Amino acid sequence: MGPLRIGIDLGGTKIAGIVLDGAGRVLAEQRVATPRGDYDASLRAIAGLVAALEAQGGGTGTVGLGIPGALVPQTGRVKNANSTWLNGRALGEDLERALGRPVRLENDANCLAVSEAVDGAGEGAAVVWAVILGTGVGSGIALSGRALSGRQRIAGEWGHNPLPAPRDDERPGPACYCGRHGCLETWLSGPGLAADHARRTDRAITGEAIIAAMRAGDPAARATFAAWLDRLGRGIAGIVNVLDPDVIVLGGGLSTIPEIYEALPARVAPHVFGGGFDTPIRPSRHGDASGVRGAAWLWNGVG
Repeated sequence: MGPLRIGIDLGGTKIAGIVLDGAGRVLAEQRVATPRGDYDASLRAIAGLVAALEAQGGGTGTVGLGIPGALVPQTGRVKNANSTWLNGRALGEDLERALGRPVRLENDANCLAVSEAVDGAGEGAAVVWAVILGTGVGSGIALSGRALSGRQRIAGEWGHNPLPAPRDDERPGPACYCGRHGCLETWLSGPGLAADHARRTDRAITGEAIIAAMRAGDPAARATFAAWLDRLGRGIAGIVNVLDPDVIVLGGGLSTIPEIYEALPARVAPHVFGGGFDTPIRPSRHGDASGVRGAAWLWNGVG
C-alpha cells in the first residue's frame, strides 16, 4: 500500500486536507475554516488538521502543502500570496517546526498540475500544463509528475502576462490589481468575463448568467463568449509555442463549461507557430479536489 501521503490546501476561506495511501486511494478528508489575517492561528489550524487526518488514516505520513503564492528561494519566505498575512513569513520552516518533520510547499496551481499528472486527466503524460480559470487565472506545470517551480518560483504564472496579439480595441486593456493593464487574468477570469459583457452591453450580470443566456441563444451573450474563447485561444497558444505540453488540463469554475472543449482547439491553432495543433485539452479529472490531492503527491518519487 505504501506510505500515507497527507495533502493540505491552504485557501483564503478554508483549509482542506486529505490522506492518500500509496495507490492514491482516499483514506480521509477534512476541512476547517481559515483563520483569515492570523498567521499563528493558521499554523495551529494546519497542525491540528494534520493530526486529525493522521488519526483517521491510522498512521503518520509525508506532508505537502499547497499555498496561494510561492517561496522566495533565497529566504524561504512567502511572496505573491493573495492571503496577504502569509507574505514575508517563513511558512515552511515554521510548519516543519510545528509538525516535527519535513514539509514540501508548492504553489496551488502547481499542485493542480501534479494531481492531474499523477492520476488525473494528464496521467502518463510527460509534460502537463494545468490552467486555472476561476475568480483568478493562473497555471502550473508538471514534468513527469513533479512540479516545475522555476528559479524564481514563478513558473506557470500565466495570468499576469499580457493578452497576446491584442487588437486596437483591446489596448491597453482593463486595469489589473498587479498595477498593469491587459493581463490575461483581467480578460479570462470569471469577473473578467462579466466585466467584458458589461462593457459590451451596459448590463452587469454574472458569468453564470452570461453562459445561460448564451445557451438560450442571446446574441450579445454569444458574442461575449466567442470573444472570451478567442482570447483564451491566443493565451494558450502563447504557452504552446514555448512549452509545447503533451496535455493541457483546465481547472477552476469556468472549466466546467462543456462548450469550451469542442470550440477551443480551433481558436488555438491559428496562433501556433508553423500551424497545426492537436494537443488534448481536457477538464480536470479531480475537480475541486485536485489542489489538495496534488499537495499530497508533492512527495511523489522522493525518498
